[in-house]
Amino acid sequence: MENNVLNEMNRVDPNLRDEMLAELFLDQMVNDFKRSKILEEIDQSLKIKDKEAFLRLTEKLKSVS
Repeated sequence: MENNVLNEMNRVDPNLRDEMLAELFLDQMVNDFKRSKILEEIDQSLKIKDKEAFLRLTEKLKSVS
């Protein structure tokens, strides 16, 4: 499957391909950042034993892809 994706990407205009890859990269970086911040908040909620915050944040974490 990975080879099929790479073959298809090679058929796309190089400028468009670069733009698509940059967008995918940025999306991944934003999601990683969001995930990291939520995990920090979860750690903090555990330290202070805030069950409501923990439950809210774990649900929020599920929505970050």
